[in-house]
Amino acid sequence: MLPILASELWKKTYSGATFGLLEISGVENSIPSTGLQDHKRSVEARLRQRYQGFTRQQFLALPVMAAYERYYKRFDKTYHVLLQLESIVLKGKNLPDVSPLVDANFSEEVETLILTAGHDADRLFGEILLDVAGPGDQILRMNGVPKLIDAGDMLMRDAGGVCCTLIYGQDNRSPITVNTSHALYVSYAPAGVPAELVEDHLHKIEKNIRLFSATVRVEQLRLLKANAA
Repeated sequence: MLPILASELWKKTYSGATFGLLEISGVENSIPSTGLQDHKRSVEARLRQRYQGFTRQQFLALPVMAAYERYYKRFDKTYHVLLQLESIVLKGKNLPDVSPLVDANFSEEVETLILTAGHDADRLFGEILLDVAGPGDQILRMNGVPKLIDAGDMLMRDAGGVCCTLIYGQDNRSPITVNTSHALYVSYAPAGVPAELVEDHLHKIEKNIRLFSATVRVEQLRLLKANAA
């Protein structure tokens, strides 16, 4: 089980926020899954029915979406799950086919709206710290380009550096690949997103993984909370 802690700075800075952790092992991630594909089609159909005719303002009024929008607005950004949801509901696009482990997460992310990053756990090193960006922190983004992180952004770092930030996403060192058998999912939930929803979201990801890998082992499923004063 990976050693994962939350910093005292994060707890003080983001009162009421939650980090959700799901670490799994023993997965075969290279074989397409009919069960998972069927699940994705069901998610798309539910979203289109649920949000038929929605405007952007109506999407932003959803409680979980509103919590993320408040966070992103601090950094002059738009919550990217909003854009992804709009593409499915308003533009008729389907969920992408990346790999089973990625799809198991993303298909729940657009339904629960809870931002969750997936990492190849075997590419993480040393103690993992859920923290807040400080001056000079940077991430090597998926495209290989270094990016200075906005001070105050929630992030995850290991002995090799910053692995993910809420605003800028994942690094190019630890993402899930078709060869991943040991994965860590981290949900980043600002204040306003109930902790029980985060926990339920992680259980749904686990359930999706069992559609294509019945032998998956849960190493840990837990929440780290910055309790409100």
